[in-house]
Amino acid sequence: MNIYDITVTKEDGEEYKLDAYKGKVMLIVNTATKCGLRGQFDELEEIYKKYNDKGLVVLGFPSNQFANQEPGSAQEAAEECRLSYGVTFPMHEKIKVNGNDAHELFKHLKDEAGGMFGGSIKWNFTKFLVDQEGNIVERYAPQASPMKAEDDIEKLV
Repeated sequence: MNIYDITVTKEDGEEYKLDAYKGKVMLIVNTATKCGLRGQFDELEEIYKKYNDKGLVVLGFPSNQFANQEPGSAQEAAEECRLSYGVTFPMHEKIKVNGNDAHELFKHLKDEAGGMFGGSIKWNFTKFLVDQEGNIVERYAPQASPMKAEDDIEKLV
């Protein structure tokens, strides 16, 4: 399976295949608006604005799997991101990132870039950098600032 074969759903219910981003660099993040790491939304938006014209897209996927830190709907999460953090990058439906019900995208990301925790996501704000050909280039820990990805993004765009 290829990342471009995976279908995702925006927070408004619109489904699309990730092949819409073929030829672009993707930074894929599982998010939560009540998480102590939520300040990363500001940095994610900064990176998105800085590199979007050069071919980067940041994709946010809210998840409530860690300490009930995204209890509302996908629409509520996206609204909070827009109002509190000025997020303009695409936000998606609420998903599971671990377990049998994990979204296909996160199953794929974990299979391809297991990281220190192997086949699981440790916490909110785990970040995956995907190149223009759909290859996972790097996995960043939840505590890692999104700015840590900037050098890697620079090399790709």
